[in-house]
Amino acid sequence: MHPQHHSFRTLEKPSEGLFKDKGSKFLAFAYPVKTEEDIKTHLGALRKKYFDARHHCYAWMLGADKSRFRAVDDGEPNHSAGDPILGQIRSANITNVLVVVVRYFGGVKLGVGGLINAYRAAAADALSRASIVVEEVRHEMDLMYDYTFSPEVMRLVKDFELNILDQDFSERGFMKVTVRLAVKDKLIERIKLLQAMKMEIDFKEYQ
Repeated sequence: MHPQHHSFRTLEKPSEGLFKDKGSKFLAFAYPVKTEEDIKTHLGALRKKYFDARHHCYAWMLGADKSRFRAVDDGEPNHSAGDPILGQIRSANITNVLVVVVRYFGGVKLGVGGLINAYRAAAADALSRASIVVEEVRHEMDLMYDYTFSPEVMRLVKDFELNILDQDFSERGFMKVTVRLAVKDKLIERIKLLQAMKMEIDFKEYQ
């Protein structure tokens, strides 16, 4: 079991950085991302815009537990580009982030040490300009209830600061909500207490 992470640090918005060495230019782009689809979209857009660049090296990390990550050298010597970028993501202690470094070759080879330094420095420059936000991990839940108990349900929404994603009012009340992981167990305890008091309020959890 992974420990449960109640919050994580990520980027508030995209940021950019730059590093130059011996005529080579390293343009760095950092993006907040939520999915691998987001990552593909950003990479595609950069490849279009900087189509004439020699390399598009990148690293990304996803998940509050930082369990999913990848480093890509895109034609540079093994571990000379993607890993140094990933290292900067790790040392900034952020996740749900993609950092791409686009290299324009300046005619002089930098050697592996020079490349490692350049990719690290470009990534660090972009991340040093980024504003970092702390996001709460939220879980999705469905609430089903008899209309008689709407006031109790609305109190749950208020007390536990639930985000309502969707509502449906047919023969019973239905509400899709997200709850902060930090208070999810307390919410379930409260619902079970209401059920014990014969209130028709039920829930379904999503992982």
